[in-house]
Amino acid sequence: TWARCMELLEDRFSVVAVDLLGHGQSPVVDDPAEYTRDRALDDLDDVLDDLDSPAVLVGHSLGGYLALAHAATRPGVARGVIVLNTGPGYRDPAKREEWNARSRRNAHRFGVPEQVTTLNLQEDSVVMDRLAEMTTPTLVLAGSADRPEYTGAGEYLERKMPDARLVVVDGGEHSMHEDSHAGDVAELIATFVDRLPVG
Repeated sequence: TWARCMELLEDRFSVVAVDLLGHGQSPVVDDPAEYTRDRALDDLDDVLDDLDSPAVLVGHSLGGYLALAHAATRPGVARGVIVLNTGPGYRDPAKREEWNARSRRNAHRFGVPEQVTTLNLQEDSVVMDRLAEMTTPTLVLAGSADRPEYTGAGEYLERKMPDARLVVVDGGEHSMHEDSHAGDVAELIATFVDRLPVG
């Protein structure tokens, strides 16, 4: 899903796309218990360990949540975080269960084998609980044509995190990094990265 943005950025930066377990070219295992946030973060650690310098994590929707979770549980590892149309999860267990129930109902729409969809389930509130401590510079992108919850989540992240900034992309839909807004998204990414302190 990041191919277009990567093409626009690869002359300026070293870009790496990560296929989560069960997605893209990564293996699909049968056990639904393998598809957890913590396993995804461990896999991401393996990728980051192979890089020559600290990375800027960029994620969309679930990938954005995982980027936030990485910053929450591994402070200081990433140089920066950029999230698109995503949220920090839920502190309220009832709200979390509503999300999980909705995810289970819509699993057939996710475009991956059913067992893979358990990765979308929220088990705790670790990101919400640590937002105020997350000092990693963070750019939050929300599309104005996506569901308003994502703009609301972006406003919340900007308010609660010490170094987060929200940019609403006019006309951007949920997958704005794949469509006619890919150029806008790539330029916002590049500008943010260029302004980060060299670490």
